[in-house]
Amino acid sequence: EVQLVESGGGLVQPGGSLRLSCAASGFTFASYDMTWVRQAPVKGLEGVSGIDSGYMKSYADSVKGRFTISRDNVKNTLTLQMDDLKPEDTDVYYCVRGYVMDYWGKGTLVTVSS
Repeated sequence: EVQLVESGGGLVQPGGSLRLSCAASGFTFASYDMTWVRQAPVKGLEGVSGIDSGYMKSYADSVKGRFTISRDNVKNTLTLQMDDLKPEDTDVYYCVRGYVMDYWGKGTLVTVSS
């Protein structure tokens, strides 16, 4: 059974940092592209960042230079380091398998507020 479990969300002040992690199981993690997607009630879904099986990375323009995606294929973990957070980064963040997005975690809430 494919499982994706996010952790690391929380409340942070503007300018602060958070590190999100996603523990993957039930599939050959190293063989899959992985994506972080966020969703807010008004804005809808936004692809935040992706990393393919060859470690090529991509970022939405809104987070470029502030967020860093990485993966550990030994620990089967996907990570999103988020720096210089802004109030508009407030969202539920989902770990998603592949750019086809066939499996999703339950999400972790990030709130950026003073």
